Amino acid sequence: MFFWWEKLFPYQPIIWRNKLSITFFGELMLRLTPAQPQQRLMVAQQLSVDFAGAEANVAAALARLGVATDFITKLPDNLIAEQAIASLHRCGIATNNVLFGGERMGTYFIELGASLRPTRVIYDRKYSAISTIVENEFNWNEILQGKQRLHLSGITPALSEQCALETIKAAKIAHGMGVRVSFDLNFRRSLWPEPAFAKHYFKQIMQYCDLVFANAGVISDVFGYHFFNSDALAEAQAVAEFLGDEFNVDAAVTSRIHHSASVNSLTSLLRKNADSFKSTELRVDILDRLGTGDAFAAGVLYGYQQAWSAQQTIDFANAAFALAHNCYGDQAWMSEAEINEVARGNTAGYVVR
Repeated sequence: MFFWWEKLFPYQPIIWRNKLSITFFGELMLRLTPAQPQQRLMVAQQLSVDFAGAEANVAAALARLGVATDFITKLPDNLIAEQAIASLHRCGIATNNVLFGGERMGTYFIELGASLRPTRVIYDRKYSAISTIVENEFNWNEILQGKQRLHLSGITPALSEQCALETIKAAKIAHGMGVRVSFDLNFRRSLWPEPAFAKHYFKQIMQYCDLVFANAGVISDVFGYHFFNSDALAEAQAVAEFLGDEFNVDAAVTSRIHHSASVNSLTSLLRKNADSFKSTELRVDILDRLGTGDAFAAGVLYGYQQAWSAQQTIDFANAAFALAHNCYGDQAWMSEAEINEVARGNTAGYVVR
């Protein structure tokens, strides 16, 4: 199939600085947000249009850093999906293995919070194209050939039973092929009938993983492992130890202190080979917090791809996590140099001329 936008946003001419490649599997959605930042949805007359999704957000951040990325999904064969694919191409993400079928794209509406008013997300994704996938639509042995890593999230298994089975299948095949598997638990309460279903599928996926992303809230909700520590880093340490001991994985854990919807303090921790490495705390003023955890995941994955030390990796990832709060939209267009500036402690925000 050939689309007009392939002339405008070709994938092939991109020259990657990092030849290592990562495959992502998940849903790409239509994101609608009031055109005026922090405006209430009930009074918005215009909505800004974008396309995003947890896995696509990570892919976009890594593509910006020069990593070859390949996104796997299913979309309806219509003009909205064409624009969505074009948005991936603008980021430098390959879409050769995207399937077309089904009747609609998942959509989500975001009302950005401020100060005392929280950010709100409304999903409209039931019966989306990816939720209608059937067995054997994706040839994972072919898709994963020559890839170094497969990245998955806990959102995809929530979309349908076949999505859950397909996520497990992809992880199992990747593991068997020697392709490393990373998994962001990304539990969304509104997408699951009850947490026990998520636990059932997550445990199956994690047996094939080497790296897992989480926070205390997810572990509490899904696994019933409750934390009674007021210290954010101690809590992150407990989460990492739980994941490492229970599933034999490296664990990358984020922690945030909510001062308000507009101000958070962020720290993160990486437990690798039973050793823990902590970032410094970064206090951020928030423009848009959607997709920030995905920027963190991208930072960790980039450190792994670059064979950095665990300390350098977590400092870089926490800086990417923090910077993403200062960008509107799910996808934060940040360079390695910009992230490293923050990782080195340059957080005053002076004008760069």
